[in-house]
Amino acid sequence: MASFLTNVRDAMLEGMRSDLRTVRIDPRNPHLCRYLIASMGSLPEERLRVLFLDPARSLIADEEVQRGSLAQLAIYPRTIFRRALEHNAASIILVHNHPSGDPAPSAEDLSATRRLEEVGRALDVEILEHIIVTGTRTYNLIEGSAQVRPRGKFLPFFLRSHPDPADETDALAQRNAETAMRRRILRRQLLGNPELFGEPAWDMLVDLFIHQSRGQPLSMSALCITAAIPTSSAMKLIQRLCDAGILERSLDAHDGRRSLVNLTPTIAHRLRAYFAEGAE
Repeated sequence: MASFLTNVRDAMLEGMRSDLRTVRIDPRNPHLCRYLIASMGSLPEERLRVLFLDPARSLIADEEVQRGSLAQLAIYPRTIFRRALEHNAASIILVHNHPSGDPAPSAEDLSATRRLEEVGRALDVEILEHIIVTGTRTYNLIEGSAQVRPRGKFLPFFLRSHPDPADETDALAQRNAETAMRRRILRRQLLGNPELFGEPAWDMLVDLFIHQSRGQPLSMSALCITAAIPTSSAMKLIQRLCDAGILERSLDAHDGRRSLVNLTPTIAHRLRAYFAEGAE
């Protein structure tokens, strides 16, 4: 009897999962919520699963990536974003359950989500939502918490009636630079040996070029993460690059405690020409 019920449940879940593959995924969709509650709301231990989505928000894959204890779950960004890059996902939805039945996010839930959003921005993979599941309901952590995604910070956008040839070159150079960065990160993740593809100075320059092409400022602390070396070593490297006239530092006009880093105009022009010729 138990085996029969298990088979019925598995068939039901597979049907619900198949239905999701035919629609645009919306984190607030009641059908998605019912599927998540049915598939993991009553599990006795915490589990983390990830929904990988393409640019149209169609479901590419639905994978369980981590298991934990009754009240704790370790989250490893490497595992999550390695799979996102392998799937070529444009965005992901994080999902984990609370066996306690309380859907309220913990301080650890908020902190982990902030960290994953930072990593996702560096890899151009959006964390669309982080959903907490119990046996009776779901809670959208990002939508429901200003602590995760601060409001009022929007990137500028521009409208033009006719494309300029120089703009097309800029867009091509940016896309090739992004491809180069994604490939480097993917190689590190797959090999598990950052020292083989570290090249921290080059990684910094590529990441800065990408951000400047998007019109996004990059702080010194964020650039240190790109280097994938100890922070103290990354700070010294940034200073050497500044001394060589490759980078320049400035104070953030909106936050005087934060330093921004930019490519000097000459270096930015050279990288633009380099990536306009093709990705690595």
